[in-house]
Amino acid sequence: MHPILKDIRLISFDLDGTLVDSVPDLAAAVDASLVELGLPPAGEVRVRDWVGNGSWKLVERALTFAQGRMPGEEALVRSHEAFLSHYGRDPCSRTRLYPGVREALDALQAGDRILSLVTNKPFAFIRPILAQFGLERHFSLCLGGDSLPQKKPDPAPLLHLAAHFDLPPSACLMVGDSRHDIDAGRAAGFRTLAVPYGYNHGEPVRNSRPDALVDSLAELV
Repeated sequence: MHPILKDIRLISFDLDGTLVDSVPDLAAAVDASLVELGLPPAGEVRVRDWVGNGSWKLVERALTFAQGRMPGEEALVRSHEAFLSHYGRDPCSRTRLYPGVREALDALQAGDRILSLVTNKPFAFIRPILAQFGLERHFSLCLGGDSLPQKKPDPAPLLHLAAHFDLPPSACLMVGDSRHDIDAGRAAGFRTLAVPYGYNHGEPVRNSRPDALVDSLAELV
């Protein structure tokens, strides 16, 4: 067992870039929404650096790229609606589970720790992705970017989890791939663990100074 888990009773995982590589499906939906507006597609490589702050910010970044300027409110609303529609029809056919994830979740759950999920992705898309990989039973509570008024890097979702399970933040761990995960965890008083293979806007996540870093979640167990 990894030393970071000592006295930890609740583990909160990020989703995109931590448990699953969802960029291929996100990029397909982004490009479809751009083309629908008569704009050039962005492509998967660019979208990979835009993921992590929720769907609204993802679409805003895509429109800014495609138009060469910040989008107006009307165009942003229209494009966001188109993105949600395209992504909702096919949220996980290209999405893949990262190596070591299933083994880690199985072992951690068997070890009687509470597992939770905190993502900035809209809540409606969480269940289809978890169901695709048979992971629904692992998580006692899932929060999306629209579940509360605040989302990561605000600590509110993590503090909500700790309060929900009546645990002190010091008994909780945040696991993610980006600075937003680490910043949220630190601000909430959680321990923090990062994986280096995610998105994080092209920056090394180690620069955010997590308490620990593992190349694979399998190293936890």
